[in-house]
Amino acid sequence: MALELRQSLGLAQQLIMTPQLQQAIKLLQLSRLELVETLYEEMETNPLLEEQVAGESEEDRTAEDAEVEPAKDVQDPPEVTVEEHARDDVDWENYLSEYNTGWSESSGQGRETPSFENITATKTSLYSHLMWQLNVSNLDEQQREIGIHIIGNLDDDGYLDSSLEDISEITGHPVEKVLETLLLIQNFDPVGVAARDMREALLVQARFQNLEGTVVERIIMDHLGDLETKKYDKIAKSLGITQQEVLTAVSVIQGLEPKPGRTYSSEETVYITPDIYVFKVGDEYEIVLNEDGLPKLRINGYYRDIMRNRKSVSEKARTYIQDKMKSAAWLIKSIHQRQRTIYRVTESIVKFQESFFANGITSLKPLVLRNVAEDIQMHESTVSRVTTNKYVHTPQGLFELKFFFNSSISSVHGDDVASESVKEHIRTIIKSENKAKPFSDQSIAEILAKMNIKVARRTIAKYRESMDILPSRKRRNPY
Repeated sequence: MALELRQSLGLAQQLIMTPQLQQAIKLLQLSRLELVETLYEEMETNPLLEEQVAGESEEDRTAEDAEVEPAKDVQDPPEVTVEEHARDDVDWENYLSEYNTGWSESSGQGRETPSFENITATKTSLYSHLMWQLNVSNLDEQQREIGIHIIGNLDDDGYLDSSLEDISEITGHPVEKVLETLLLIQNFDPVGVAARDMREALLVQARFQNLEGTVVERIIMDHLGDLETKKYDKIAKSLGITQQEVLTAVSVIQGLEPKPGRTYSSEETVYITPDIYVFKVGDEYEIVLNEDGLPKLRINGYYRDIMRNRKSVSEKARTYIQDKMKSAAWLIKSIHQRQRTIYRVTESIVKFQESFFANGITSLKPLVLRNVAEDIQMHESTVSRVTTNKYVHTPQGLFELKFFFNSSISSVHGDDVASESVKEHIRTIIKSENKAKPFSDQSIAEILAKMNIKVARRTIAKYRESMDILPSRKRRNPY
């Protein structure tokens, strides 16, 4: 068999991930906050980008508004047309003078303004709160040194995250001295802090309220497991008291704090701003994009004017401006494409889930990414990126776009039911149950069967656990 070299022509199509395409995909999957941060970063790195000031005339338009051919914008930078005009009537000396002096003259009117620290809200941490109490307490130097190490080894719930032996070894003081200091700190505010487990935290609080030797202390010491499962009859029999006395003690224990440190949690509340709104107007639903807070970008007219007068700049400067103009035009186009895609996806969701918008979660229908992708003629991966970390405000509340995509549950007769709808039915059934005789998972399955929803008992248990709902034996409340 002879070997030989040949040349042949082949024609094939291949998708190349250009930097511009990568940027468009990245913008598509960013959340609202991440998008705003990214846009401001782009404005810092690209001098041709600027934010359009609210209230400016319509003649100041972006490259996207000028309806430029997208392909030409990217492939041939000189053809990017920007309908903007540099302002030649600006008195720069007066502008700079007003910029440098106007703030101090108008804001305070001669009065001294408060410092920034005096107008911002501050939140006391658990560490600083305990250290302040340690410093004002009447403790000797050894106790103060040990106390610093104890407070420094507390977790977010206020529990001691280190053993007494380790603290003794680090400080060089005996374990007895460490234990003595620990007992003192446990009576700081919040009471029970620096406990080593939940039982000790509850005991410290009970004894602080002069409940030592009572039924409350005995239940905490010996019957926390039975208390968790609400086996009040077993506790009463073990302690030789009536069940009513147990219930009275339980009501006191429920007023104690099992995690003393969470009052001073450092977690901040994060408020969600919807990306899009759905309003009901008459019998129709109107979809409105939320543009508030998003910077409206445009290409700076000054550089546009420079590109018109090519002879006024060097070849190197002109090439730099062309590259930045190309990048700016692509960014603006990608942002508008992102917004249009979110709108189209939401529009498709409203069409598929119209019964939800009218009646609530119990009317939610099964929906998968493929349904929306085929409806708007896009790829499933694009729909997945669009629905990630994007939120819609509806007449039924605020939801992530991914919420509307869920699996189906078979019904006894008729169409399938969405899994989220089943969860809402379970939540409603448990909310309306008799607390003295709560429904078991099997009972809930039987109730759903009467509602034309076929769900196995183990599926009920799985959904209940996903909603952080306790089993029936722990939901039972005899009083």
